[in-house]
Amino acid sequence: MSMISEFKAFAMRGNVIDLAVGVVIGGAFGKIVSSLVDQIIMPPIGWLTGGIDFSQLKWVLKPADVTDPAHKVAEVAIQYGAFINTLIQFIIIAFAIFMVIKGINKLSRKQEEVPAAPPADVALLTEIRDLLKNKP
Repeated sequence: MSMISEFKAFAMRGNVIDLAVGVVIGGAFGKIVSSLVDQIIMPPIGWLTGGIDFSQLKWVLKPADVTDPAHKVAEVAIQYGAFINTLIQFIIIAFAIFMVIKGINKLSRKQEEVPAAPPADVALLTEIRDLLKNKP
């Protein structure tokens, strides 16, 4: 089998296509959650805390030096506000995934609860046993 045909067989396998769809949907879901946190959740929290914009919170270690245009030095800062936003996004994504997995587990438990029919020989033996019990 040539390398191209092997690759084609690999790429057209169902698991690879499912994975690709999952990655694309996951990326879109991540953007939705980022928008939810940045534009819907954080503004009311900032308003409740006195107008603080969490995404702009930072601890400046060294301020920027722009006095000499030839040797501009950028600001060195720990941006803990952006980290808070990312942490909230993670919690929302983790909760959404938890709910999906919980739903899938609930569906799979319902399928497992349905008892399987006994094999034909066991059913026949049970029937014979029941007939013998009822004989006077």
